[in-house]
Amino acid sequence: MTTLAVFVDVQNIYYTCKQGFGRSFNYRALYKRLSAQGNISHAIAYAIAPADDGQVKFQDALKHIGFTVKTKPYIQRSDGSAKGDWDVGITIDMLEIAPAVDEVILLSGDGDFDLLLKKINQTTTCYTHVISVERLTAKSLTDQCQQFTAIDSTLLI
Repeated sequence: MTTLAVFVDVQNIYYTCKQGFGRSFNYRALYKRLSAQGNISHAIAYAIAPADDGQVKFQDALKHIGFTVKTKPYIQRSDGSAKGDWDVGITIDMLEIAPAVDEVILLSGDGDFDLLLKKINQTTTCYTHVISVERLTAKSLTDQCQQFTAIDSTLLI
């Protein structure tokens, strides 16, 4: 059976699903679909530290589904801008895990991950797969993955 590792850029998926469909992403449907395709050895959701009960409940639900939830604080800068970026953490984890699995699945449309997928393709035999909102996904990212799956109504709540 194929061994899978799933990496979710929670902020990216939240905002692109809201912008693209006005709906939320269905993590349970994703996990069920991927479980039918292989053995999920790692399922990691990268999120912002919860600031309210709704976020706590959401992250608890992710854990119940089978995800490990990694959080970091939301940074409010003095200029009023904010940052809650997990790109480096996702990159480190994917580079460490990719050699040990058959397929890495990245849920993000962020073009910053194109070099990561290129490196995994060059240095491992691991299959690279991106799942995201098609019209909000960087072309550079889809050019680097071996498979792209567009989020559609079957993966929305």
